[in-house]
Amino acid sequence: MLTLGNLFILMLLGAGAAWLWHAHGLNERALAAVRQYCAKADVELLDDNVALRRLALLPDARGRRRLARIYGFEFTVTGEQRHDGRIVMFGRHVARIELAPHPVPEPHAPAPAPGKSAEIIQLDQWRRDHQRHEQQRR
Repeated sequence: MLTLGNLFILMLLGAGAAWLWHAHGLNERALAAVRQYCAKADVELLDDNVALRRLALLPDARGRRRLARIYGFEFTVTGEQRHDGRIVMFGRHVARIELAPHPVPEPHAPAPAPGKSAEIIQLDQWRRDHQRHEQQRR
């Protein structure tokens, strides 16, 4: 027979399951935001996950203290070292994403245009060729 105590326990278990389901959805939203941020920052997200580090009362953009979820993740720039990062979320909204100090990779040299070879040109030969072209134009 279903008593009031049993009904309370069932409702408590149902609320706990709903909270875990909601937390999983927030975790997935945080992971998607971190993936996008790492792609823009030209760093590689490691292990393809975020982990809940803690819950805290933090001020939002308006200065009100709200319950925030702080997730941690790791990223790399060079593939050799791991660096920490964190994302702060207020409910479903991303408050901020922070990356630990890390080396910034040097930009790659542009690839040669199609049809052009990457050959070394002697400066004096180049000047002679261009002087001939200039004289032919006149």
